Amino acid sequence: MSACHTTPTPAARAHPLDPLTPGEITLAVAAARADGRLGERPRFWGATLDEAHARSSSDGVRLGLVAMSAGGGEAWEIDVLIAGDAAECTDWRPVDPRRPGITSDEARAAAQACRESPLFREALARRGIHDVSLVMIDAESMGGFEEKYRDRRVTWGTVWHRTTEDDNGYARPVQGVVPIIDMHTMEVLEVEDHGVIPVSEEAGSLATGAFGPDRAGLKPLEVVQADGPSFTVDGWKVDWQGWTFRVGFTHREGLVLYDLEFLGRSVLKRAACNEMYVPYLDSNSTQYRKNFFDWGEYGAGPLTNSLALGCDCLGTIHYFDGVHLGGYGEPVTTGNAICMHEEDASILWKHNDLRRGVSEVRRSRRLIISNFQTVANYDYGFYWTLYQDGRIELEVKLTGILSASGIEAGADAPYGRKVSELVQTPIHQHYFGIRLDTAIDGSLNRLVEEHAEAESDPALNPYGNAVRYVREPLDVETGMRNDPSIARHWRIESAERTNRYGDPTAYRLVIPNTTRSFGRPESVMSRRAPFIHQHVWATPYAEDEQFIGGQYPNHAEPGEDGVHVWQRQERSIDGVPLVVWPVLGVHHLPRPEQWPVMPVEAIHLVLEPDGFFDRNPALDIPDPASS
Repeated sequence: MSACHTTPTPAARAHPLDPLTPGEITLAVAAARADGRLGERPRFWGATLDEAHARSSSDGVRLGLVAMSAGGGEAWEIDVLIAGDAAECTDWRPVDPRRPGITSDEARAAAQACRESPLFREALARRGIHDVSLVMIDAESMGGFEEKYRDRRVTWGTVWHRTTEDDNGYARPVQGVVPIIDMHTMEVLEVEDHGVIPVSEEAGSLATGAFGPDRAGLKPLEVVQADGPSFTVDGWKVDWQGWTFRVGFTHREGLVLYDLEFLGRSVLKRAACNEMYVPYLDSNSTQYRKNFFDWGEYGAGPLTNSLALGCDCLGTIHYFDGVHLGGYGEPVTTGNAICMHEEDASILWKHNDLRRGVSEVRRSRRLIISNFQTVANYDYGFYWTLYQDGRIELEVKLTGILSASGIEAGADAPYGRKVSELVQTPIHQHYFGIRLDTAIDGSLNRLVEEHAEAESDPALNPYGNAVRYVREPLDVETGMRNDPSIARHWRIESAERTNRYGDPTAYRLVIPNTTRSFGRPESVMSRRAPFIHQHVWATPYAEDEQFIGGQYPNHAEPGEDGVHVWQRQERSIDGVPLVVWPVLGVHHLPRPEQWPVMPVEAIHLVLEPDGFFDRNPALDIPDPASS
């Protein structure tokens, strides 16, 4: 039968890249408080391991805190060095106090401030809602629409109504009510009221039996690993089928993989989903502001699910806990934050020799390292998958509940789809900025664009069927667009090693899921996240260039920071420590079948050996018939 169990995460640090522990976070926060300048009850947004220091120095653990003074008038990046049981603040760098991300604690406080606001209660009363305890308010980043509140750290609220405590409030949007909240003082500055639209009375329960009896006839499907899994785990280090790597967890990105090697050769130094940007494409009063940097404004770490709530994977599972810094300075542990398991993946390779009557077939096994984040109504799963032939795949699974708006009876939904009584869900997009610190056969890499072209010389193409592949080395940092019509892909090549054919050893990057922005150039969504306008970016590694959309997107001047700014330096990317930034995307026109909860929609990124080996590296997989 399937085994769904917890393996305790080691409490002590065994390797410099291990995630921060609760004890280390506690020591760092205590050192910052002891300085005195934070005052009573300061707020915090993130504790981050200094990975560059971890790789280069042995003088203790260096981490960074982002903290705001109790009154909200000041904010800092604080460097803390921990040696043994002692912690010392080594630097305080001022930060614009509007800019730190929104913590879960602040979001809850903002919602409560709305419930206590007379202005907010009056707006609800005009809609026949009097029990504010049943009202849900999601604190949303202002996202380039600060307007008259440009000097404040503000948020706005999307509002939902539940009929009972266990009701799914996301099925009942309260259209037209938009509270604006000062996040430092927790004062409701104003409540916009764009006109009363009746709230839907149609239920959206996700509980078993809510829409009739369960479907019959589903027999048990058991995954049995009687001898245990094929992977071994030592702290945060994993070995499996020729792969070795380290698992990590950060406040901003959630799941991170480090130092991936296959058959003793390096492939990636670091891999993570670095940012998520979600613009909504509807001009109605409760949608037009919606454009979120979900990682940069909220953080993947605090939004990570505890997979202990249910068996999200089948098989024999190894779990890793995640730790992040809470909004008031306490370490928060998410049990079973990361799931790792094996799966059968159908056929790895096969040939049936008809002449000899001999068939050779090998089955594929894959190792999946995954986690899930819930961002209010939406749920996102990130599945890093390793294969026995050296392939790496990232699958992003989108599910959860679509963001909805109220709509008048009989009205059209020109920028979305009707999904329920008085409810429409707007068109929107999801962009996932991936960070790949490459290490193809060593630290010095280069990037080559490849695509197909028909042979234009009639003498070389007398039958009209000759197609060559064109290689265009990219010498200077740049951004590029995908084009499946010409089979465009990218080779990440070693600058030091070649295969037996004389070609640089390489991995091929394929991104089948991309989209484009439809916003006018002057629009907030076009100016605020310029990284979405290309599908692959490449830069030389720089310690201070960490996030594709910028270090502090909350209340940022649109487009002031990020990969599109860095690449203006026109630095060489030929034979350097290289960072490749693929941008996955999906244009989401909702379907009624995605309501009240969305069946998983999956998008992918693939990295596969391309001349990294001289032949199929999976010829040594045992014959399943002999086992």
